[in-house]
Amino acid sequence: MTDTPLIIAGRTFRSRLIVGSGKYPSHAVMRQAIAASGADMVTVAVRRVNVSDRSRESLLDYLDTDHIAILPNTAGCYTADEAIRTAHLAREAGLSNWIKLEVIGDERTLFPDNEALVEATRALVRDGFVVLPYTSDDIVVCRKLVDAGAAAVMPLGAPIGSGLGIQNVNSLRIIREFVRVPLIVDAGVGTASDAALAMELGADGVLMQTAIAGAEKPVAMAEAMKYAVAAGRLAYVSGRIPQKMYATASSPVEGMVGR
Repeated sequence: MTDTPLIIAGRTFRSRLIVGSGKYPSHAVMRQAIAASGADMVTVAVRRVNVSDRSRESLLDYLDTDHIAILPNTAGCYTADEAIRTAHLAREAGLSNWIKLEVIGDERTLFPDNEALVEATRALVRDGFVVLPYTSDDIVVCRKLVDAGAAAVMPLGAPIGSGLGIQNVNSLRIIREFVRVPLIVDAGVGTASDAALAMELGADGVLMQTAIAGAEKPVAMAEAMKYAVAAGRLAYVSGRIPQKMYATASSPVEGMVGR
């Protein structure tokens, strides 16, 4: 079955799975897992990359940047100003003018500060960035981010690194219905069924890191996530049957003996 590709800000991606580059046992395992995932966009925490001395070994040395888009992120930033400075640092270092924007509002839950997020999105778009903001699963905030110029919205499925899976199914359905930019579920995925569900709800893609890097076998889990995202997408575009309270016979009864 043919399907339209994932397009963000005019750029086409083969895979609807976006993966992170942190928390792996080694850079070698990271490289293998990314290859197994089939992802062609990988997030990189700007603060964990040595951008001042590129002669030293870096995780960037393990990424095939000819075929993989680097998506710098502002992980660890707690104010709009801090996130904006980090994004500019990434661009000046030659990483990308694309940015996964994170402005954390609470240290324990790592929930986003949505007010600061909208402020930073507006400023970075004005400065020529392609902004993909990590946000809460709130339709009002997502609309404000789109109005601020976000190229996509990335609502959480559950708290970062929790592995709880999609907690607010209806919220994601509502966001999908009313937001016309790509919707990427970011954070909270624990296993393949979580990724498949996100796609079945209409997400355009799923971003994950801990679910793969923290698995007992990261490379195998990366492959599982590849198939889960593909299966969930195919199910969504195929159109599921309506849910009913009572049974419906799977075989027609007309013309049966005794009828």
